[in-house]
Order: sequence, then C-alpha cells, then structure tokens
Amino acid sequence: MPILKLGRRAVTGLPSVTKTTIFYDSDLTGFGVKATANGALSWIVEYRPGEGGRRVSKRRMVIGTPATLSPEKAREAAETLLAKVKLGADPAAERGTARKAETVDELLDAFTTKHLEPKRKAGTIRLNGGYIKNHIRPALGRKKATAVTHSDVSRLHNRIGETHKVAANRVVALIGTIWAFGLREKILPKGAENPAVGIEHFDEKQRQRYLTGEELQRLGDALREAETVGIPWEPDPTKKTKHAPKPENRLTKVDQHAAAALRLLLFTGARLREILDLRWKEYDAGRGLLFLPDSKTGQKTVVLSAPAIAILDALPRIGVYVIAGESAGTKDETPRFDLNRPWRAVRKRAGIDDVRIHDLRHSFASVGAGSDLGLPIIGRLLGHSQASTTARYAHIAVDPAKRAADLIAGKIAAALSGK
Repeated sequence: MPILKLGRRAVTGLPSVTKTTIFYDSDLTGFGVKATANGALSWIVEYRPGEGGRRVSKRRMVIGTPATLSPEKAREAAETLLAKVKLGADPAAERGTARKAETVDELLDAFTTKHLEPKRKAGTIRLNGGYIKNHIRPALGRKKATAVTHSDVSRLHNRIGETHKVAANRVVALIGTIWAFGLREKILPKGAENPAVGIEHFDEKQRQRYLTGEELQRLGDALREAETVGIPWEPDPTKKTKHAPKPENRLTKVDQHAAAALRLLLFTGARLREILDLRWKEYDAGRGLLFLPDSKTGQKTVVLSAPAIAILDALPRIGVYVIAGESAGTKDETPRFDLNRPWRAVRKRAGIDDVRIHDLRHSFASVGAGSDLGLPIIGRLLGHSQASTTARYAHIAVDPAKRAADLIAGKIAAALSGK
C-alpha cells in the first residue's frame, strides 16, 4: 500500500504499474490516486460508512482525474466528502442510487412499481398511469431526472392547459409527487430540486351540467334505438374513406350490457368505475342493495330503486362482473375498461354532445335536490363522505322561504284581484 504526499510532482512521477494500484495520500486518510496498468489515473476516496470499524466494508468512489482536477482541488473535494461521512452520509451509495434512476423514465418506473401500484386504488392507478403515459413520459422521459427544470414542467403545464386545464393541474401535482417519492427513496440525490414546486395552477371553475327532463327523454329514445335497430351514422366528410359501408349498414348498435351500465349510472348516481367494476356477488337481490367493498370513499352501500333492480335482474350473468366485457366468462376475466364509444354515439343521437358520463351522476343528484328530498339523503345515496360535497346541489333544491313567499304573495295577489 504505497503512501506519499500527493502533489503535482508526485502524481506526474508515479511509477508504472502492472496491475491496478492505489497510491494513498500521507496527509489525508482515505484520499488517493488510482493507477491502472494502461496508465489511466483517477482521484479516489475510500471510507467505511456508518460507525466504521473493520467489520464494515470499505466503499470507494472516483471524484475525478488529474486531467480535470488539480491535486489541490481533488484534496478539497475529498475533504468535503469525508466530512459528510463523519456526519453519517454515504456518498458512494447516494451516487449509486442516483445512477439507477438517471432518467425520468427510470424514475417513473420506480414510482409506478414501488408506490402507485401497491399503494393506490385501481381508479387512481388508471388515472395517474394515463397521465404518465400520455403526458409525462413523452415530454420528459428521456431527460436526466436531475436536469428537469421548473421551466420544463411549466411548459408542459401550459401546453396541456390549452385544451384541458384540470388535467394540466393534475399532471403538475403528479410530477411533484413523483419527485418527492424519488427524494424520499433516495432515488434522486439529496438536495435535488422538485421542478413542480411553485407552478401556479389554472383556475378550475367547477363544471355543473344536469340533464333536463326533455334531454332525459331524448337520451332514453337514443338508448332504445341504439340497443335495437342501431344509431345511423355518416362518414366524416373531412376524412377520406375508401370502403365506407352502404348507408343501410351504417348503424352503431350498443350491446345489452353497455346500455344497462348507462341506465344504472342514471338510476343510482354511482360513479363509472363503481358500475363497471361491480361483481354479481356484491348484488343483494333480496334487499335491493349493492355492497361495494372499495369505492372512492371506502366501503359503500348503494340503495337500489325499482328501475335499477329491474335492469340487474334482466341482465344475463355471463361472468364475474355485472357489466360483461370482452373477457367475460374467461379464466382471466377483467372488468370492462370504459363506455366511451357507446356513450359518444348515444349522446350525439340525443343532441347532448357536451354531457360527460359523470354528468349522469350530477343529474341523479339534481333531480333529488329539485324534488326537495334534502341534501343529507342525497349525500347518502351518492356515498359522499362530507356534507360539503353534496352542498353543490343546494341551489337546485326548492327553498322553503321561496315557497312561503309564493304562498303569501299569491294570497295577497288573489285579494287584490278580488278572487
């Protein structure tokens, strides 16, 4: 183990070696220069992490080469690292974990497998997985995780926000969560900047869309047409279609289970995934209840109306799930992914193109509020965990003061008119 004072003259005068050899500094324990048989030189630091002692294996890390760092600068860097070791740090391990997630793609993989999939519900996994796949990976995936800046995330936020402000805000929040995970798990180096911090979110005006009585009637007509003869459609005039079907064959039919799902959303006020993930074993036909083991707000009991029960009892039981998908009845059956295609066809036919599937839940609540059922009852039917969530429907409810004013003024008006 050769020891010498590592200065400029000593380094340039090192003897040639036949195998890798470390020349240690006589003044700073742990600091040295590594020489290889082919003549390559590099500055190194050696230390024992934790409490040290011979039972702890040594760690060695390269801090540069004589071509890029002078002996004085290399010594300063070594002193800094060794001082951190005395305070409990492990620089070599931190550098190693940082290299494991050098790119954003690698950080996203670690976040998905170690945090998102094992710790979040299926709906959250699908939603955040979509944000990662469609927005974060394409924009940032190949960048080094430590090189992503506040400006990079801000540009992504603005680009998404041009068409989807809510999604833009969710993507920024998710990026912040991913970087926080990376720092917490030491996948990112200590002190790395979280590029999502400080980005101002777009103003989210709460969208409230309810179906009117006339719109509900048109929707019912469209549903009946879709599941019987089919909804006629026309080719997009802006796109060239070589083999368009004959006009009499241009029909979109909605299968029985998809139509049932749309009606159940209207008759129960349930969330989309609550219906698509519903299993037959969770339906208590005798009591007219659904026992959902894991909704957005936890376990949930859905009280079924007579129309909802009639739909469920009329559905053929093909597999495990009430709303049968393509894999229904197979060994690897999975729930239906979505209702986007049938819903787009039905709502277009009904003339309600601006209505989202989630607005069916709002419509269920609005009818209840307009019927003066009371917000606590509506909140219970919807499975709201907080009264403030149901309060958004308060303005639809018939105000008792308004009824009283109408009654009093009506009598006064009748007296004035001599009736």
